[in-house]
Amino acid sequence: MTRKLAAMLCLALLLAACDDEKVVPPPQELSSGDTSHYDQMLVVDHAGPKAQIILESRAEPVWFSSVRDAFAFHLLPEEPRDIAAIYVNDMGRAQSWEDPGPGTWVEARGALYVIGSEMRGGMGAEEPVPFGEREAAEAFAAEHGGEIVGFEDVPEGYILGATAESAHGTHGATEGEGHAASPGQHEPRQHETGQR
Repeated sequence: MTRKLAAMLCLALLLAACDDEKVVPPPQELSSGDTSHYDQMLVVDHAGPKAQIILESRAEPVWFSSVRDAFAFHLLPEEPRDIAAIYVNDMGRAQSWEDPGPGTWVEARGALYVIGSEMRGGMGAEEPVPFGEREAAEAFAAEHGGEIVGFEDVPEGYILGATAESAHGTHGATEGEGHAASPGQHEPRQHETGQR
């Protein structure tokens, strides 16, 4: 009787533990009509890696025309905190800088990023360029400059500082693109580390 009771208790504890584990929702593929959260422009109209954040409170992803904007969303305290998953394009598997293509999503918090490279994101600003494999990140950094860091090591100032450059003469931007709506031009704000 004691062994049977102990086995039942163990099974109950295992089932309870399984219920507590959250299932991470998979990434969704970008469609031609999806708009970027901060500027309401079509995401597909911008070059470079894109991002999506899946919230527990909504069915559709929050789309971003740059990885930098997704980092800003994650950092800014006024944005929703119920983040279930963050996905970015793995540029090591991308078909091109202009169009990373479908099936290249990687969970952002497990990716590596090249920061400080010559390449610019969708709005002409400095971009943390994501990679799923270190070898691909190293090859990119060797060609385009920059350093490799993990998700938590991307400096807040690199994301929220006013680093957007003129679109003229930069990679991944077209003449006349504006930057006024870029969250990278917000003043850095203090936030509780527990809110990340």
